[in-house]
Amino acid sequence: MRLLHTADWHLGRTLEGRDRLEEQEQFLNEICEIVEREQIDAVLMAGDVFDTVNPPSRAEQLFYDSMARLSNNGKRPVIVIAGNHDNPDRLQASSPLARKQGITLIGYPTERVCSIVIPTAEEILKVAALPYPSEARLKKVLSEENEELKLRESYDAQIRYLFSEMSKSFTDESINIAMSHIFTAGGSATESERPIEVGGAYTVRATSLPERAQYTALGHLHRPQNIKHAKSPARYSGSPLAFSFSESSYTKSVTIVELSPPKAEKEIKIDEVYLSSGRPLVTWKARNGLQEVYNWLEEGRDKQAWIDLEVNVEHALSIEEIHRLRKQHRGIIHIRPIFPEMETDEESTKVQKLPIDEMFKRFYQRQTGGGMPEGELVQLFMELVHDEEEVK
Repeated sequence: MRLLHTADWHLGRTLEGRDRLEEQEQFLNEICEIVEREQIDAVLMAGDVFDTVNPPSRAEQLFYDSMARLSNNGKRPVIVIAGNHDNPDRLQASSPLARKQGITLIGYPTERVCSIVIPTAEEILKVAALPYPSEARLKKVLSEENEELKLRESYDAQIRYLFSEMSKSFTDESINIAMSHIFTAGGSATESERPIEVGGAYTVRATSLPERAQYTALGHLHRPQNIKHAKSPARYSGSPLAFSFSESSYTKSVTIVELSPPKAEKEIKIDEVYLSSGRPLVTWKARNGLQEVYNWLEEGRDKQAWIDLEVNVEHALSIEEIHRLRKQHRGIIHIRPIFPEMETDEESTKVQKLPIDEMFKRFYQRQTGGGMPEGELVQLFMELVHDEEEVK
């Protein structure tokens, strides 16, 4: 059986007020093409369909149109769970109609396991689906005390229990999958996952993910990544678009999982299929001032990209200069002037964050005109520092 795992579409999301629905339509078209080309038997969408609990009507229309295409009018099962950005009631409101098209929409956490016959693979797919499990959606108070550590322990125990209960439905004859929209400890986050409890109380240990699941399809984090220390394969598919400039270096993708029932004793195959849709997010750093920016604009550099611009200047940019820049490139999102004193402050801050032995090496270089201290000298210096700290 071949499954496509995707998540974090955030339909309706803008970039500093810029509409991105056209780009979102592009990546959904691309995913539909991948599903057909790769002969996918079922699609797993691990939450955050929309960017807000009250998405624009165009975003909802795009979702329903894409669901019809992904499901091939009921011939290919699609399972969708709510993420923290989704309204659970609104997402599952159309379930009676969706089910007739082979689409399963799940808004709230339950212990019920989806059991779906996959006609193209002639297998049964069992999905332990856990939509975003906040305390409110779980309808449970996990800790009476307002202590993050105790709440984190209680939360982790609750998620581990739910997965354990659902795993009891797994069999050696079925394909057994878990799916959730959670933050797993050790996952690499980006600035665009807002607002979530990254590193906070709503954190789940990797070892709490279900061991009996052959694969755990995760949503929440926008960077594609495997989860280390999980007892069975687990992965975030990542978002199909970059939603902040902190993601500009990440290649976006969807994940294809090929697997058989446990009784077949075949190795699971996990492939990453890269996406080309959407406008890239690029940072420009014009160290040589405004003229360098105008040179890039004349060259047609990154013409189709969204631009985060830093430009070194002596004086504040005028309104006319800002308008001129934006007129020449409609994709410029931010324009940040960098003044000489700011660079000095920035360099000072960087130096303050250096390890003390590295600071000593730089000091030695300046004092000796470029010489490097011997290792024994550095060690002696560090011993003196530690001795001083002990005295204090």
